[in-house]
Amino acid sequence: MAIDIDIKLVRELMRALKQFDLSELDIREGEARIRIRRGGLVATGPTTALPVSAMSTVAPVSRASEPPPPAPVDDPDTLYVTSPFVGSFYRAPSPQSPPFVEIGHVVEVGQTLCIVEAMKLMNEIESDVRGRVLEVLVENGKPVEFGERLFRLQKL
Repeated sequence: MAIDIDIKLVRELMRALKQFDLSELDIREGEARIRIRRGGLVATGPTTALPVSAMSTVAPVSRASEPPPPAPVDDPDTLYVTSPFVGSFYRAPSPQSPPFVEIGHVVEVGQTLCIVEAMKLMNEIESDVRGRVLEVLVENGKPVEFGERLFRLQKL
């Protein structure tokens, strides 16, 4: 299968990654997906070029110069899922849908926990571990900062 990638768009996305000091950018449009991480580009699924005009809506985002230091964790089996960037926190894929997870749910590696909208892009935040949701730390629809705690999980 041939993949059609708009190199100008990729360069713009890489500049935005650097400009806003992001570690990852994940864009999905239908079945097309482009994920850019510092140090590499991963494109999965049927991929089509996205219009460069989508980048014209990027506005500067204010954020602290340094991420907040992680607070000590009392229990080694407890961990916090943090926001990888500044944005708006959403517990569900749409206002009419149920939340991705609830307190007490067991989540698997790669399971979507929430969405953080950044620069008009909906970014799914996935679990890095298998665990139980102990606490949801942010209200739906509220703004979040880089490094802000979103969930407390108990590793299983």
